[in-house]
Amino acid sequence: MGDILPTTVTIILPTRNEEEAIEPTIDSIPTGWCKKLEILVVDGNSSDKTRELALKKGARVHLEDRRGYGRAYRTGFDIASHDIIVTMDADCTYPAELVPKLVKRLLDENLEYITCDRLSLAEDGSMSGLHGFGNWALSFTARLLFGYGIKDSQSGMWVFRKSIFENSKMRPTNDGMPLSEEIKLLARKHIGKEKAIEISVPYRPRVGDAEIHTWGDGWKNFKFLFAKRIGLNRTKTPWGGRDSNPDSMNKDLPEQ
Repeated sequence: MGDILPTTVTIILPTRNEEEAIEPTIDSIPTGWCKKLEILVVDGNSSDKTRELALKKGARVHLEDRRGYGRAYRTGFDIASHDIIVTMDADCTYPAELVPKLVKRLLDENLEYITCDRLSLAEDGSMSGLHGFGNWALSFTARLLFGYGIKDSQSGMWVFRKSIFENSKMRPTNDGMPLSEEIKLLARKHIGKEKAIEISVPYRPRVGDAEIHTWGDGWKNFKFLFAKRIGLNRTKTPWGGRDSNPDSMNKDLPEQ
């Protein structure tokens, strides 16, 4: 990419039992392109070697025993060390090689938030027909209810400035999978379409077994959209991490 970008970046990887994919995911992330780069693994109390392998790769590992995809992110957003946050799944599905270009675009165009559409450029075998239909149905429902114009409401790859959370209205509330659609709704509502954009990126077959529960998680996402639309969604746990959570920066992880 040429010159080092004048910013610091935290890449958050939420994990639960991703020992098969965590190493290649970390290896796929470019280095040396920004002032400081932190790879932050927020682990949902894995029972396999996910944390151990992430530590060997030099990642910062934070243990969050409160369950949930959204809970891991609500903790990670708070404890991230750097100015720009990038999110990806720890299963090799997202194009980590594009992270420097995405961050550069955020800076060059003075954007606040980028979400990455997977559906337009999904590779063969990256999602089943059922998952593809479910993603389309959820995205269509979100557009219908909120008119926010996002193609892929379920994408888990975002690039944004940590400072967006200084506005408490931008802090997502859900501890489960619906956080993915919630953060996009909040960005379009409180940041606006000019500063919160969507771009298409490749999406690849995952490595390892999925933790997602197709019918259960799909139903939760649909319920959340309607609850959010009529103002019935509620925050169940506080924003941010807990001082009691083990973190490799504090040398108090069980694996250390």
